[in-house]
Amino acid sequence: MNASFDTQSLQLEQTARRRARAKLGWCIHALVFIAVNTLLTLIAASQGRGWALYPAMGWALGLAIHGVVVFLKTGGAGLQQRLLQSERRRLQTQGDAC
Repeated sequence: MNASFDTQSLQLEQTARRRARAKLGWCIHALVFIAVNTLLTLIAASQGRGWALYPAMGWALGLAIHGVVVFLKTGGAGLQQRLLQSERRRLQTQGDAC
């Protein structure tokens, strides 16, 4: 029974780490989106044109899809350590290894 508990504990840890990485990955994606699109908007504004809206809209769609996949599949948000602890607790109470 101890080996079963160790295997389950390892699976919970791996799942928690994978989910925390996915959430942190989305946060990084969102920050890059904001930084790049701010720069593109400034460039477009200096040219007196509104072309920066089009890449922002396309990228926003990709960011939204990424967010739906990450957050509907795993739920929640935050920094990696906080996410890791949260996922550990949630998985332990659910008994869900995947």
